[in-house]
Amino acid sequence: MPQQPITITAAEVIDLRVPTSDQMLGSDPFHVAPDYSSAVLHLETNAGLRGVSVVFTIGAGTDWMCHGIRDLCQLVIGTTLDEFTDSPFKLYKRLIDHHQLRWLHDGVFRMAAGAVLNAMWDLWAKSRNQPLWKLLVDLESEFVADCIDWRNLSDALTREEAISLLQARRPEVARREAALTARGPKAYCTAGWLGLGNEEILATIRKLQAEGFDAFKLKVGQNSEQDIQRIQFMRDAIGPDCQLMVDANQFWGVAEAKQHVKHYRPFNLKWVEEPIARDDVLGYVDLAETFADASFDFACGEQAASPVIFKQLLKSGAIGYCQIDAVRVGGVNDVMAIILLAAKYGAPVCPHGGGIALCNMIQHYGMWDQIAVSGHSDTQLVEYIDFLQDAVEHPVKVRNGGYVAPVAPGWGLEFRPEFIAQHRFPDGDVWIDRPADKKGAHFEAR
Repeated sequence: MPQQPITITAAEVIDLRVPTSDQMLGSDPFHVAPDYSSAVLHLETNAGLRGVSVVFTIGAGTDWMCHGIRDLCQLVIGTTLDEFTDSPFKLYKRLIDHHQLRWLHDGVFRMAAGAVLNAMWDLWAKSRNQPLWKLLVDLESEFVADCIDWRNLSDALTREEAISLLQARRPEVARREAALTARGPKAYCTAGWLGLGNEEILATIRKLQAEGFDAFKLKVGQNSEQDIQRIQFMRDAIGPDCQLMVDANQFWGVAEAKQHVKHYRPFNLKWVEEPIARDDVLGYVDLAETFADASFDFACGEQAASPVIFKQLLKSGAIGYCQIDAVRVGGVNDVMAIILLAAKYGAPVCPHGGGIALCNMIQHYGMWDQIAVSGHSDTQLVEYIDFLQDAVEHPVKVRNGGYVAPVAPGWGLEFRPEFIAQHRFPDGDVWIDRPADKKGAHFEAR
C-alpha cells in the first residue's frame, strides 16, 4: 500500500513573552525595557510530525506577528510536504509575491512569510530525521540556487556564480563537517547590556570566560563620555587578547556616529555594530571610508528586511561583517542568498542571536556557512545569549566558547509545555496578574 503523503492539516500560533524588562536584559539605546518574545508557529500534519518556527520580537507587537502568520498559513494548510520539497521556491514566491499582500512587503509581512517557510523547512528536516544544517549541507548546489529569488540579486551574484562557489567547496565539505561536528561555530556573547552596572557586567564576563568565551560585546549609545568609560571598563575586564565589539543599535545619524566612533580607535575593537540606520547604505559607505584606517569594521544586518539591502551593503563594501537574523527576512531561502552574497564579497557571516530560541536557529546557519559556503574560521562569530535557554526541549549547548553541533531533527525548536503555560500572552502564569501598565502596548518605560 503506497505511503500517504505528509499533509499540513492545521496551524497553531502562540504569543510568548518573557518580562526580561524586569532585569533590563536585552536593553540598548532604543529598546530600553524589552520583553523578549516570540510568535511561535506549529504546523500540524497527518503524520504526527510538527513543523515549528519562531519570529523574535521584544514585547508589544507580537500579536501583530501572530495575526500575520495565521493569515499566511491559509496558503499551506491542505498542501503536502512533497509539494514543498519538490521546489521550496514555489512556496516562497507564492508568499512573497502575493498579488495583494506584496504591497506590505517587508517588516511584519516578510517575517510572517519567513515563519511559514521556516516551519516547512523544519518539517522537511524532521521527515529525514536530520538537523536542519545537515539537510542544507547535503543539498545539491543547483537545488540551493533554485531556492533563491535572483531577480534583484544577479547584478551582484548570479545563479551560476552561486553554483560555482558551492561546487568549489564540495571537495572540502566532509572534512569541514567533521571539524564543525567536533567543535562547532565559535561564539560571542553580549555581556554589557545598557541597563546593567559594572558589577553585573563583570560577573557575566567571568562566568562566560569560565565557559571558554573570548569574544564579548557591549551596548553603547549614551553620551560619549559614558560610552568610553564603559568600553574601557570592558577592555580592562576581558584583557587585551579577547575580541571586543560594540553595538549602538542604529541610535545615531551619520554625522553623530562619526563624532562618537572617532573615540573608539584606541580600544582595538573587532567591529562597531549598527551605529546608524539598518538600511542607510550610503551612510555605511561614508563611515567605512572615514574609518578605513581603524582596527574595526562596521557590522550590520540583524534588522535588514531583505536580501536586496544586504546586496547593497556587501557590494558597496560598506560593511565588514554580515549579521543575518534567522527570522527577519523570508526564511531559509533568503538567508541562503545572503550567506552566498557574503561569501562572494568576503564578509564573514556573524549571525544575530538572542530572544527566545533564536540561537537554536542561527547555529544551523553558522554550520551550513562554515561547512558548505565559506569554510570554518574564527573570523566568523555566532552570537550566543546565555539566558532563556530553558524555553525549549533541546537548548543550545556551548563548549570552550563555541557551539556544540546540534543533533535534534529540524531546528530543535520544540518548546517545553510548562514554558508555554507560564509565558503565553496575555493569560500565562507570569502575565495574568501583571499590572496593565507593565504589559502590552500600554507598557511604557519610565
